[in-house]
Amino acid sequence: MEPNLPDVVLWSIPAFVLLTVVEMVSHRIHPDEDAAGYETKDAVTSVSMGLGSLAFDLLWKVPIVAIYSAVYELTPLRVPVLWWTILLMLLAQDFLYYWSHRGHHVIRILWACHVVHHSSRKFNLSTALRQPWTSLTAWPFYVPLVACGVHPAALAFCSSANLVYQFWVHTERIDKLPRPFEYVLNTPSHHRVHHASQGGYLDRNFGGILILWDRFFGSFAAETERPVYGLTKNIATYNPLRVATHEYAAIARDVRAAGSWGERAGRIFRGPGWEPAPTAASTATAPPAATAVPAQESTG
Repeated sequence: MEPNLPDVVLWSIPAFVLLTVVEMVSHRIHPDEDAAGYETKDAVTSVSMGLGSLAFDLLWKVPIVAIYSAVYELTPLRVPVLWWTILLMLLAQDFLYYWSHRGHHVIRILWACHVVHHSSRKFNLSTALRQPWTSLTAWPFYVPLVACGVHPAALAFCSSANLVYQFWVHTERIDKLPRPFEYVLNTPSHHRVHHASQGGYLDRNFGGILILWDRFFGSFAAETERPVYGLTKNIATYNPLRVATHEYAAIARDVRAAGSWGERAGRIFRGPGWEPAPTAASTATAPPAATAVPAQESTG
């Protein structure tokens, strides 16, 4: 019997809109010169990406639900939907979310999906709405939960609750919370680090609800300097279609230009900044080290 659980994202949309407007007004009334604040085109793009993700998620839901349902029917295990089991499901889903999120930062084809969320140089509640249109890449990380007997509808509820929790951490209007909260939970301070493009902040703080996973698995970084938001190589567009697809296009260009199948695989499955080792021929034609000029990446 399918559990009757609410669609927490749908019910939260009015709160998302209200809180975003309140934050926008607060920046107008009490501006912070050091804060990234709001920019109309950027906020419109973020909202457009969020609306588009709702539409595309309906499309991706069909094959994902089919796979999860098949796994659920094949497993003999069943987890009843009770108040205390839901808490355990939320904990397990948050653990798997950590690994999904981390994987989407270190595997380029997955990063092509997730980069959308990091493409803004602003950091505010509208940034939370900047969601990808190709979220089909996340489902394999949660198969173990369904195989353990968690109903797909219960998993959907937990995933939605995790997503809703992460809305409020996209703000500069909240400084650091009391130490016990900062130690256990993902907070605005921790998530500002996650969205920063400085070298010491890159690929840190992947937790959804709990920051404990980052502390346990060595990916935690505290906020010590003001973050610079965006990508190491920022994109100069507000076009939602280009925002959604620019990294896939970059992968396609790199694969076409690759000189071997090993390099092609690396361009797809290695990290976003991966480069093949220089060959003897390329080393021979490179300029002398004394005259070479190091390349610089824009941090926006």
